[in-house]
Amino acid sequence: MFGLFKKKDPIQAKIDKLTEKYKKMTEEAFKLSRTDRKASDLKTAEAEEVLKQIDELKGSQNR
Repeated sequence: MFGLFKKKDPIQAKIDKLTEKYKKMTEEAFKLSRTDRKASDLKTAEAEEVLKQIDELKGSQNR
């Protein structure tokens, strides 16, 4: 209850936002895989780029 109004770390907030984006992209890639394999591969590649950004932010957060 006391942490209700506590501000989040800006890096953690960005990681959370990118994680949601990654989830949506992978779900969309899965749906596309049923109909259009090439589009699915492109969406998966985009999701991998987002995952790299998440890893970089986590690495900088641990320093």
